[in-house]
Amino acid sequence: MINFNGTLETQNQNLTANRAFKYGDAIFETLKVVNGKILFLEDHYFRLMASMRVIRMEIPMQFTMEFLESEIVRLLTASNSMDFPVRVRMTVYRTAEGLYAPEDNDVAYVIECKRLNEEFYKLEDKPCVVDLFKDHYVTPQLLSTLKTNNRVLNVIAGVFAKENDLDNCLLLNSNKQVVEAINGNVFLVKGVSIKTPPLTDGCIKGIMRMQLIQLISKMEGYSIEEESISPFELQKADEIFITNVIQGVVSVTKYRKKEFETSVASKIVVLLNKYAT
Repeated sequence: MINFNGTLETQNQNLTANRAFKYGDAIFETLKVVNGKILFLEDHYFRLMASMRVIRMEIPMQFTMEFLESEIVRLLTASNSMDFPVRVRMTVYRTAEGLYAPEDNDVAYVIECKRLNEEFYKLEDKPCVVDLFKDHYVTPQLLSTLKTNNRVLNVIAGVFAKENDLDNCLLLNSNKQVVEAINGNVFLVKGVSIKTPPLTDGCIKGIMRMQLIQLISKMEGYSIEEESISPFELQKADEIFITNVIQGVVSVTKYRKKEFETSVASKIVVLLNKYAT
């Protein structure tokens, strides 16, 4: 028996025995699917495999890229979502009994889907006001670059943003460097120079981050560097934008008293749509 929110009921093993619920012992991938095509599938697959190895999960023999694709397609087909843009989240978690130390490293997975409004990436013409979140810091280490279920810092930063009428927050690492936003990687534009924090600073190893580094490196007249970003650089920047696989590119319009342009981000979104689709 358990006491679930004031009601005594039979223990729900899917909840109370789930290591993802108890310890955050899980990793996840968020993917965008457009008309049945999974964008950047290979990159998502290899990141998932690498993450599972880092946290010592047993990778099942059937976990090929083709198998995972077929499982996603099977879900989309059953939910009548194959002809729509869709957000998919795949969570992989350890299934073993045990406390902190699991009895084995076997895994199970859950795949969820939700329809989206936009098929193509679009630079929204609306405010995105941000500030620094300084209550807690990202630790610059390998684990910080993984998409695990341990996102408490991001959740608290999200609450802070709502309390202060912000659209997003920029997270700092313990060295007081700008690392990322609550829900994506950060790029800073100054003239023709574009930079984004390196993975060694602790930012998420974002799939869209990877795509944009490759895309910008081919843009004539611009350079892309993976370099640490100081908070002092933010007010000197011409543009700041946030990236993730679902939204693509989101331009920051204001940081404190500084307002930003969006011209470079607009160019990138046009190229991104050609590249992704």
